[in-house]
Amino acid sequence: MLLRAIAWALVALCVSLPGRAVAEGGGSAADGRRELLIRSTTDRAEAAELLAGFRALYPDIAVRYTKIVSGELFDEIAKPSGAPDTVADVVWSSAMDLQIKLANDGLAAAYRSPEADGLPAWAQWKDLAYGVTAEPVVIVYNKRLLRGDLVPRDHADLVRILTEHRDVFQGRIATYDPETSGTGLLFITQDARIIPQIWKLVAALGRTSAKLYTSSTPMIDRVLSGEFVLAYNVLGAYALERARQDHDLGIVFPADYTLVMTRIALIPRAAPHPEDARRFIDYMLSRDGQARLAAHSLGAVRTDMSPAAPGASASALRPIALNIDLLTYLDRAKRARFLAQWAKALQGQ
Repeated sequence: MLLRAIAWALVALCVSLPGRAVAEGGGSAADGRRELLIRSTTDRAEAAELLAGFRALYPDIAVRYTKIVSGELFDEIAKPSGAPDTVADVVWSSAMDLQIKLANDGLAAAYRSPEADGLPAWAQWKDLAYGVTAEPVVIVYNKRLLRGDLVPRDHADLVRILTEHRDVFQGRIATYDPETSGTGLLFITQDARIIPQIWKLVAALGRTSAKLYTSSTPMIDRVLSGEFVLAYNVLGAYALERARQDHDLGIVFPADYTLVMTRIALIPRAAPHPEDARRFIDYMLSRDGQARLAAHSLGAVRTDMSPAAPGASASALRPIALNIDLLTYLDRAKRARFLAQWAKALQGQ
């Protein structure tokens, strides 16, 4: 009788235990449930609502979400050396070229998401990789310091303004450094694909002694502080979020064309929990998942939702497509030739 009483007490205790124990940022699920490991270049704060929505839909799946820089993330999948419990189930990165290389090299698992029909063709590649966001690439400026004709409308207008009002911009303009930033290289090479005259703009940036950066945030910070008056080719997601808080930040969606980048998600072939990984991919691409990302200015990529750039003309948007062309400048010789051309233009040669 005593043993039976103890057994029933244990059953009651198990039933009363909390049903959710999410391991976010490290560790394993406290209640022994399977754990989904997501490795990403996106800040956890930006993904928090997405993760919350997924947990609500699948309370039986513990989620471990960790941020990592894009190069290290690529190496983790391409040259695995860690313990089995550190192998990612989902890889989500803003390094579009590296993600497509993983897929092209046979390191991504094929999966046709039922949400794929809601995506534009440019945001999916061979059922191996999916663009999850649609983020415009913009020009930002300080509204207190630049007004009227000093605010560019498009790329040609920016060249004109930098040339005719060089004194205003001298030493007070910024852009990405493509020699040290993969994002910067992606943007400027895409510029060159669309308008060969981009070198006139690079030369104009050089003549005004433009400062070069590896990320968007410090450029935005310095524009708002007044140290700079304008920054070119900034990630729109960060600019839009910042403009919500600081109304001195002006944003230009270039009228001739506005690049649109996406953060690419894929499932590694070696994913320990492929079924749960597929569920997460589906949720990322669902209307609810997309709405939660859009709440942090990571624009929805779905064709049945509002555009990523509310201030841009739909006809001006130029998405960076998921295709083999993204691998062009992973070739060292081609990258070196392009960067040599960049350096010459920047020096006015």
